[in-house]
Amino acid sequence: MKFKLNVIIFSLTLALIVGLAINTLRSTEYNKVFEAEEAKLSGVEVDNKIKAYSSEGYVTKFNKSDDNIVFDVNVPREGIYNISIRYYIPKTSGEKYTLINVNGGYLRKFALPALNTFQEISVGNFSLKKGENNIMLISEWGFYNIDYIRIQDFPVKGKLTINDELVNKKANNETKKLMKFLVSIQKSHILSGQQGLKEVEWIDEHLGKKPAVVGFDFRDYSLSRVRRGVKSNETEEAIKWHQEGGIVSFSWHWNAPKDLIDEPGKEWSEGFRTKATTFDIQYALSHPTSEDYKLLLKDIDAIALQLTKLQEANVPVLFRPLHEAEGGWFWWGAKGPEPAKELYRLIYDRITNYHKINNVIWIWNSSSKEWYPGNKYVDIVSYDSYPDAGDYRPLIEKYAELTSLVNDEKLIALSENGPIPDPNLLKEYQVNWSWFLTWQEKFLKDGKTNSLEHLSNVYNNDYVITLDKLQKYKLYNSK
Repeated sequence: MKFKLNVIIFSLTLALIVGLAINTLRSTEYNKVFEAEEAKLSGVEVDNKIKAYSSEGYVTKFNKSDDNIVFDVNVPREGIYNISIRYYIPKTSGEKYTLINVNGGYLRKFALPALNTFQEISVGNFSLKKGENNIMLISEWGFYNIDYIRIQDFPVKGKLTINDELVNKKANNETKKLMKFLVSIQKSHILSGQQGLKEVEWIDEHLGKKPAVVGFDFRDYSLSRVRRGVKSNETEEAIKWHQEGGIVSFSWHWNAPKDLIDEPGKEWSEGFRTKATTFDIQYALSHPTSEDYKLLLKDIDAIALQLTKLQEANVPVLFRPLHEAEGGWFWWGAKGPEPAKELYRLIYDRITNYHKINNVIWIWNSSSKEWYPGNKYVDIVSYDSYPDAGDYRPLIEKYAELTSLVNDEKLIALSENGPIPDPNLLKEYQVNWSWFLTWQEKFLKDGKTNSLEHLSNVYNNDYVITLDKLQKYKLYNSK
């Protein structure tokens, strides 16, 4: 039997996290156990010496790499289903691996941690067709005991109406038009995106295509960098990209306004990182008459000036301030969710209400309810994805978390990524990321994170909108 090899290794931690997510999000409309001893066996056998199995026994003797067990699974409807495995591996034997194949498609490799007794863990979500499906477990490392598999519904939201009304009620026409366009393609396409114009040139050279979205960075407009002589032309480059017909996205690696450590490993140029500054965002926000608070406002005003230039050039901006806050590795997230949310709201208020800037689509970058600043400040929610090189999964669990966060009423974007999810899997699994945006350098060019073959498949896929396709929509009055 031939398989499409797309081997994905799941660690114990990830498997358990996914299992918790599945238990929280999945429906119980379909929930059925398929006993291993009733499946088709090849090179393995049924035993009952180890107690605590669920029915008549379990399947063991996965000794050779091609030993396998095939479950005939009949489901009532086409859709996404979660698969769990109940198994036993003695603690003394250590972690093992199994390969899972569904209907002759992608072959996936999963870690099975050693356990004290038979236990059930989720191994992921799969697209099943209505009626008969074949699910094969292949020994790979082997030396484990399989009791059963469980198949359960895993509903992917996407049936509700996405709200195309922007949180800034005074948003200008260009910005409204972009938002309506993003909503209009939400279930039919994904926009291609790339951080950095040098990388765009590389894509054009190697693929003969350009992405629809380019990511720019307000980093070098941070005043603690400007005071050290740093200059930037990101705004001007973004205007040129817009004039070419592309969509503009901005993040902000915000160098802390003061208190940069500036020593080896903690250089001032890395001042957006928690490790490189002692600036205390919690103190600044709780002392609005302090120098620290005033410096925050000055930095926000510096970014407002750039947004004003973009507004005057009729450029709508996908703006994602305070990204990856919950990670804690950037100073704006170092003091927890409350200061981060307060700072985000301050940025929104200062730019929207004080500076009267109306060309921004506001993006929040977390799936955590604890960190969410609120619906009235956010147009789009997003996630930054950096799995192992070559892992092109559709990220269905994270997508489900984000749809739950906003009750499926806002767009969801893959605002940064290493490996680009396989567009065919995105369609198959109904995972409607609004765009992807591949990060710079090795994430695009190393041939491992995204192979050249994979990049070609992505940029030539009908599901993916590239710059040439975007121009045909005549989104802007320019080219």
